[in-house]
Amino acid sequence: MDGHVKKQIIDQFETNKRSHAGLHYTVPSVDTYPYQWFWDSCFHAVTLSYFDPERAKEELRLLLKGQFKNGMFPHIIYWQRVQNSPFPDIKWGKRHSSSITQPPVLAAAVWRIYEATGDKTFVRLMLPHIHAFHRYLLTNRDPKGINLVGLMNPDESGEDNSPRYDHVLGLSDPRHQFVDNFRARLQLVDDWKQSRFVMKSQVDLKHWVYDVPFNCILAESLRLTSLLAESVGEQRIATYSHVKATNVRSAIKKHLLHQHLYQPVFGPKLRRIHARTWALFMPLYAGVATREEATYVVEHFLRHKREFALPYGVPTVSISEPSFDPSGDWKGDWWVGTNWRGPVWMASNWFVLQGLLRYGYREDAERVYRSSLHLLKQSGLREYYDPLTGKGHGASGFTWGGLVLDMEQLLIPPSR
Repeated sequence: MDGHVKKQIIDQFETNKRSHAGLHYTVPSVDTYPYQWFWDSCFHAVTLSYFDPERAKEELRLLLKGQFKNGMFPHIIYWQRVQNSPFPDIKWGKRHSSSITQPPVLAAAVWRIYEATGDKTFVRLMLPHIHAFHRYLLTNRDPKGINLVGLMNPDESGEDNSPRYDHVLGLSDPRHQFVDNFRARLQLVDDWKQSRFVMKSQVDLKHWVYDVPFNCILAESLRLTSLLAESVGEQRIATYSHVKATNVRSAIKKHLLHQHLYQPVFGPKLRRIHARTWALFMPLYAGVATREEATYVVEHFLRHKREFALPYGVPTVSISEPSFDPSGDWKGDWWVGTNWRGPVWMASNWFVLQGLLRYGYREDAERVYRSSLHLLKQSGLREYYDPLTGKGHGASGFTWGGLVLDMEQLLIPPSR
């Protein structure tokens, strides 16, 4: 690891450190995202495990204080409201948090801390909360009983304005304005509030999406939870998690695979969404893809210069898509950008790299790591990057770049 980059990461995490209830947490960006986000904190814990594992544990322990009684983790927790923040004041219908969730990366973060520290007491603390979240997702978010979790709002995917959701939001122009996308997503928040958070009134709406990354992350989270539970003798959770991981993987293959590619479906009739985004590679992360399917997506998409093989890493949208817009131009307002419609993000690179290694594509994984490291050296810790020029866009002092520490570790061959 480049010493300057590692110091930059450590210094940024110190700058972004905040406290609540005697515990430390990390804001993704001081100027732009001044609260605690669910999957961001999981990424933070992974990064912190390499230079401050005790603070990594605190980051996740604080998340537990925001968990709902039904097991759901809200995607934003407002421990302390920030005055005059550029982050929009969204009326979620909850006092101290949002009312939607994000992908279940918590088990992966706990697994990484357990690898680094061997702390079984911490694992025992976290397990019931991870298990409760999984049970919430598999019970409340699977109304059809098909072993797939549905999303009520694109923000629950973590990819707020991804073109995968354009059709269900009623946005026909692939180059529509960000403000139109944002307004459509806010309408879904209002729908959720007006239903008084009664799930049954929402599940048949057209925007109920069974997305590929979320369900792949869930499958892997269940697998890791089973391993964590086995390690501390929690056999009940281990068995549940193993069975459900198998069921979710089978459902992904049954409902989301279409002509060699895994793509999301939506609505009561499971209509297919055709959009070539980085989500094509997520079945490798979860071990869902067959060897042939993995080969197909790597050779025809990851390595293809007219798809995802761009100079500065894996773009979030294929260059062949009409929605592809890599510039990240904010057009005057901090929240008006291309975000997930082409730029490179460090978290998506992190997921892709793990999937490539799982299927033995080491050289491709090394390229993802090198391009990620190069972006940090060239443009610093930014929210996302132009895959054609490497220019940084979005928030400054953004923490996700710290995931390169884990990318580097993942590339080290296991000792025999």
